[in-house]
Parts: sequence; structure tokens; C-alpha cells
Amino acid sequence: MPTDREYDPDGASWSPLDSEEWYAARDAVAGLRDVLIAAGMECDFPYLRADLNAFGHGLIELGRISPETARRLAELLRRSLESTYEEPGTGTSGRQQRND
Repeated sequence: MPTDREYDPDGASWSPLDSEEWYAARDAVAGLRDVLIAAGMECDFPYLRADLNAFGHGLIELGRISPETARRLAELLRRSLESTYEEPGTGTSGRQQRND
């Protein structure tokens, strides 16, 4: 029987810390966390975390939120979509135009 230090071709040796997807999910959560803190909503997302599914795809868990938090988040997103800003160095609006 192999020990922990011996190679076992049938053993599970994959670690999420060895995948780019894990780090991408973690970085996305950190960015979202920073925005939520700036908006004063850090306590409204107690289940926010980075994760991987069984296929190794990075996922962000927002968790359950209150109806008030959902309304506030929707308002922030709506305001963000309505805002206009200039992308640095391009002289163009950062909002994407939809061609439906």
C-alpha cells in the first residue's frame, strides 16, 4: 500500500491551489470585495467567496442576501450603467454601445 509520499497513479493529487482558475476566482472576489467595501456593503455579503466546481471552473459564491441588499445592489448597477466616463487615453466613452 503506498504511503503519502509515494506516487499513486489512482490517487487524487489535484489541488485547487495548482490551478489558474482558482487564482482568477480569488482575484475576482478580491475586486468585488473592494467595491462592496467602498459602497459600505461589506456586511451585506457574509457568504462571498471564491470556489471551483467539480470541473475546475472558477466560481464566485455571493450567497444569500436580504431583499434590501438586492435592491441596493440593483440601484448601484443601474446607476453604473447610466453613468458615462471616458476611458483614459482613448477619448471614448467606456460604455459599450449595443447594436441590437
